[in-house]
Amino acid sequence: MPDSQTISAAVARLYNTYPFPPEPLLDEPPPGYNWRWNWLAASNFCTGQKPSKTKVRILDAGCGSGVSTEYLVHLNPEAFVVGIDLSEGTLAVAKERCQRSGATRVEFHHLNLFDADQLEGEFDLINSVGVLHHTPDPIRGIQALAKKLVPGGLLHIFVYGELGRWEIQLMQEAIALLQGDKRGDYADGVSVGRQIFASLPEDNRLRKREQERWSWENQRDACFADMYVHPQEIDYNINTVFELIDASGLEFLGFSNPKVWDLDRLISKAPELVERAKNLSDRQRYRLIEVLDPSVITHYEFFLGRSPISKKDWNVDTELLSATPEPSPCIQGWRESQKFFNQDYQIISISDLEWKFLLACDGNQKNVEQILQSVDASLEDVRSLQRQQLILLTP
Repeated sequence: MPDSQTISAAVARLYNTYPFPPEPLLDEPPPGYNWRWNWLAASNFCTGQKPSKTKVRILDAGCGSGVSTEYLVHLNPEAFVVGIDLSEGTLAVAKERCQRSGATRVEFHHLNLFDADQLEGEFDLINSVGVLHHTPDPIRGIQALAKKLVPGGLLHIFVYGELGRWEIQLMQEAIALLQGDKRGDYADGVSVGRQIFASLPEDNRLRKREQERWSWENQRDACFADMYVHPQEIDYNINTVFELIDASGLEFLGFSNPKVWDLDRLISKAPELVERAKNLSDRQRYRLIEVLDPSVITHYEFFLGRSPISKKDWNVDTELLSATPEPSPCIQGWRESQKFFNQDYQIISISDLEWKFLLACDGNQKNVEQILQSVDASLEDVRSLQRQQLILLTP
């Protein structure tokens, strides 16, 4: 079995050959937003309230070509951002990307995330998306990142799921078999893989899955290589992902795609099963979801936090009335219509009273009680906006 250094070197060669993600470089800030990369929105999701500070330090651990790093800078105007990656070629792209778009509050280091302790200071938010599963020792990796969090800090992780990537695993093995001693020649691997897909019968399961789910992004060789000829990949299920989480020593704060993990979407038509599911632990319920809907669970994205984590549920009326609300920074089009993009970039429609309250809390420092004196909404309308992550509340 290859040692850690050999694996890391092979991964670096892949990304030197195919810098990833291969998004175009722009001479302006990137479009839209990803709320997971916005400190205010991410903190609100994890704790139920607006964080007390906005001047934060953010680490993009395994920043690749700087797509996430660029967003982290532009979405957090008071933050200082650090990006690290083990591929020099990919880091060069990241530096150019941020320079061209005006993302100036950032510095980059050619560094393996295992060596994050070499970085100065600690971080309020650490982003590590699509990285740990490509390391030879994910537990060592997540522990290295956990040590760099400030108390109350957040770590956002994204790792692959084994069930939803079953066809990918088979194609990876097929390409490796046909490459033989040419494994490690990533351009050859891409060529072999494309020939396989072109030759397979149209009703072949691997070909159908590629066409249904991945083919649009895999038109680009960098995406195809990252998916099918990567030299190192570890895929998870709920049991093993929580082994990783437990090893971090951090608190699990929730999946950042919570709608996927709502059991009602699968068994709501069977009330008896819904009732039985109430006897399951959270982890058992997550496992039930992934075995019932395996093709959807292609990955796990979640937040962890370093204690102490201060949380608010806003169930006490007096606390809610005294809170100061403001619109989430990650919603779009809400000033023009009751139908707008929420933080997940999905079009939603809110009630007339909810919309009036949302408009009323824009740009002022009034608390909920003061706003409700001029808007005919209820506390339940306010709670609905908060649950939908449409407003931030400051105690």
